[in-house]
Amino acid sequence: MATLEHDLGTDLESDLPGRTKLLAWYRTMVTARHIDDREAKLHKQGKVFFLIAGAGHEAIQVALADQVRPGSDWFHLYYRDRALALALGVSPMEQLLQGMAAEADPAGGGRQMPAHFGDARYNIVSASSPTGTQFLQAVGTAEAGLRATHTPDLRRHVTSFAEDEIVVCTAGDGTTSEGEFWEALNTACNLKLPVLFVVEDNGYAISVPVEVQTAGGNVSRLLTGFPDLKIVECDGTDLIDSHRAVGEAVHWCRQRRGPALLHAHTTRPYSHSGSDDESLYRTAAERAAQDRRDPLRKARRLLIETGAATPAELDRMEADAGAAVAAAADQALEHPQPPADTAMKWLYSETVDPTGPDFDTEDRPVFREDRPLTMVDLLNRCLRSEMERDPRIVVFGQDVADASREEALREVKGKGGVFMVTHGLQGRFGSNRVYNAPLAEANIIGRAIGMAARGLRPVAEIQFIDYIWPAFMQIRNELATMRYRSAGTWAAPVVVRVTYGGYIKGGIYHSQTAPTLFAHTHGLRVVLPSNALDANGLLRTAIRCDDPVLFLEHKHLYRQVHNKGSDPGPDYMVPFGKAKVVRPGRDLTVVACGAMVKRSMDAARVAEDRNGISTEVIDLRTLSPLDMETIGDSVRRTNKVLIAYEDALSWGIGSEVAARIADELFPWLDGPVRRVAALDTWVAYSPQLEKAILPQTDDVLRGILGLAGY
Repeated sequence: MATLEHDLGTDLESDLPGRTKLLAWYRTMVTARHIDDREAKLHKQGKVFFLIAGAGHEAIQVALADQVRPGSDWFHLYYRDRALALALGVSPMEQLLQGMAAEADPAGGGRQMPAHFGDARYNIVSASSPTGTQFLQAVGTAEAGLRATHTPDLRRHVTSFAEDEIVVCTAGDGTTSEGEFWEALNTACNLKLPVLFVVEDNGYAISVPVEVQTAGGNVSRLLTGFPDLKIVECDGTDLIDSHRAVGEAVHWCRQRRGPALLHAHTTRPYSHSGSDDESLYRTAAERAAQDRRDPLRKARRLLIETGAATPAELDRMEADAGAAVAAAADQALEHPQPPADTAMKWLYSETVDPTGPDFDTEDRPVFREDRPLTMVDLLNRCLRSEMERDPRIVVFGQDVADASREEALREVKGKGGVFMVTHGLQGRFGSNRVYNAPLAEANIIGRAIGMAARGLRPVAEIQFIDYIWPAFMQIRNELATMRYRSAGTWAAPVVVRVTYGGYIKGGIYHSQTAPTLFAHTHGLRVVLPSNALDANGLLRTAIRCDDPVLFLEHKHLYRQVHNKGSDPGPDYMVPFGKAKVVRPGRDLTVVACGAMVKRSMDAARVAEDRNGISTEVIDLRTLSPLDMETIGDSVRRTNKVLIAYEDALSWGIGSEVAARIADELFPWLDGPVRRVAALDTWVAYSPQLEKAILPQTDDVLRGILGLAGY
């Protein structure tokens, strides 16, 4: 055994770190275990409300921390990474504050469960509970650095850029069963991104053993076909083997040779969480064998056998670490939980208000020409002017580029999206800012979240809302929660453009509407313009605001003549939460959105011409936020209201609007709140069925006449 000749660094012949380093590693490992044990005691006392431990993973984590750079490299951690977080700089008390749901918790301010690490000081991006979502976000974080490398204007805006930075993404073995793991590897290899994927394989995903999770029981062996992927496997309970493996993987990534997979075999000496009992599914013999591989036992033995420390010295270190953790816990217990009146804080930006006057230039358009343009044209012009204004904006998604093979652009016109909304942007701004993504919706949104964490302003496109569902996890649990779960430390100002809607004979998989599920997603703005001018102004607001926005573009409205508008100039904005009275009236109010605005206008004209009914029509323009003030002003004057929307009748937009009207405006109603909507079924392909399923102008007219007593 080589002697420990250096207090710092590594002996090149033996790969054995010096005495000082080994002792520091051991202290971090012991401290992490003491935090696990202290939280277990506090959990029994009802002072910590959930329990999950990092025990068994300490060795690989301290070895990893030794070769990365907090504040320069980037980190997407998972809930076993207690020792890694400690080694990166997160203190014991800061970790304990999270378990106690204290307002002072720097990772989540009482909003996140224990061991959900996040710290902007060290570039630890806010973690969440859904396993596997972090893979794609890590790819996006690395991709932001890649884009900055090729674009000097962008480099000035990307957070803590370094030429040799790497992104570390950790996960357990069970998480590799998620499709997003494979999507992330695909893109990381495709772009040769410096992402270090660390699989901390303790052999179990709660009670499911690895051989049930993974074909052959070893995920590394399944990945050998990925080009430019460095695969390193090690005993993650052994400090020396872990340090060797980390060194190989980190060096590969820093050399920009591609991503690396570090597959570390660890242990899990404690049950999965406080609500799990591993004795129910693991034999006593298996648990005893695992205990013999405990990394703390092995590290202590290494220190003693190499002469780095005596048993007595290690006993004192362990006792000191335990006392320090106990003192930190006592101090953490003095911190209160967040006040009840902060429950809604950080749901959206606290400093940038897209509903406010700074985003309202609707009455000050600067028309450059009188020529009326379609919604497609004005969306394109908005994207173009915003990309000229802000180098942080990148546009990507399925088919958004003119041509991925740039040499083809010498011969072809270019695509620019299925509906050509992004046509010409790649030629104008280059393939580093406008580019195609794989046919993988979660991949697109996950990467966008990671880019936004670095300061970019991604505008991501999903072709059809009918196919957005693989990305729903990323949208609902990641994009919409980023600011809230991190108590405002992290944000995700991503615009997700997606087409929706029927009246196009698109059938079951091209004609659905589905905005309700997104409007129900807290922290997400939901916008649906009905005309070209509004589309231009609302998209500009979406891009400039600091919140995630789902921007719904109705395919049927893209090239209609009736909703054309002139270019209002590069600073034209329509604020969120400001509905528009598109037709004044006295006798009855119709609340509509999207394609139903035109149908409601047409029905209102017929009702007035034939029956003298003066109908007011309101275009909602945004669902989240919803403008109840404009609705209320109208209903107080007309005393009757009809809600017209394209989605299915039940559980839809109309149900919520009707409930609010009944709750807030009941004294002014002279009749029941009525709804006109689609049938409670899928929109079929047959033109005859589509017409029967989707609400038509005649349906709105019947609703108006019925409310008016005809």
